[in-house]
Amino acid sequence: MRGLHADTGYLLYRLGLRSGQLFNTFLQESGLRLRHYALLRFLATSEGALQRELSTRLGYDPSAIVGLVDDLEKLGFAERRPSPDDRRSRIVVLTENGRGFLRDTDEAGLRVTNELLDPLDATQRETLHTLLQQVAEDGLA
Repeated sequence: MRGLHADTGYLLYRLGLRSGQLFNTFLQESGLRLRHYALLRFLATSEGALQRELSTRLGYDPSAIVGLVDDLEKLGFAERRPSPDDRRSRIVVLTENGRGFLRDTDEAGLRVTNELLDPLDATQRETLHTLLQQVAEDGLA
């Protein structure tokens, strides 16, 4: 019988937990959690998104998105605006304060990633990232 660490899915699960713990620790001072950070990072790469799109793209329950966006609005990091395509819909956009927060946290985010991937050299990290992107694009799209 295979040992637990022979199961790639389990290893990914455990590394995901560890990564979340590290990110939440680094974000603790700001009052944000990894879910907020992920939403901000997504918004930084878009011109804005409908809440249902955020739910689909990030894999979060739609009711969770409402609360996350509410939290980010209170901090001035995101705002809801009328959709240019449908005035009845609202899109969520990143504010300048949100962009500033992301710029300020870039280095800390890299430190978290470096701590998590400390056992790997630069080439191995790049290979791992490429492989994870390939799996994510196919399985999480």
